[in-house]
Amino acid sequence: MIMAFGETGWQWLNAPRQWTVDDGLSLFCDAGTDLWRTTHYGYVNDNAHLFGRTLAGDLRLTVTFSGEYAEQYDQAGAVLRIGEHDWIKAGVEYVDGGYHLSTVVTRQFSDWSVLPLSRAVSGVTFELERTGDAVTVRYGLDGAPPETMLRLAYFPPGEAVLAGAMAAAPAGKGFAARFTDVRIAPGPVTAT
Repeated sequence: MIMAFGETGWQWLNAPRQWTVDDGLSLFCDAGTDLWRTTHYGYVNDNAHLFGRTLAGDLRLTVTFSGEYAEQYDQAGAVLRIGEHDWIKAGVEYVDGGYHLSTVVTRQFSDWSVLPLSRAVSGVTFELERTGDAVTVRYGLDGAPPETMLRLAYFPPGEAVLAGAMAAAPAGKGFAARFTDVRIAPGPVTAT
């Protein structure tokens, strides 16, 4: 188990070849990595870099990060993963030459929603709040707290999840990502 962000018990699923933990988590995302199941594209990829801790029940995951996005579908953000068929990832993705807030919810099949950003941002904070059978996805840009809701999705209750940071480079040569804060507050979740 790895010590990071003031806590023990962190682990990798699909560790990148290059990573360090110091006052945050820095990694160089390997090429050909992704999380996706079937929809539209017809393939299944389950090899994105996930760094997290396993918890059950209600929780609030907060992830602050930045990336040197350069190529189609470069992505970094937050993830809640029950297993290969049930997961949610939310973050920033570089698509068609622009930056997008991106959320993928997978329950056997992936669905994808995006919100274009008009510019690159210096840092993004995502919050995934799991309460009962739902996950609320919120974000904040350039140091703002994650107060703007992006998505509300069903998520199977009662299952333990790997909660933490994720990054992938499906189409490019890889890119650098930096996570300055990853916090997990186990439930019950109370309003802030």
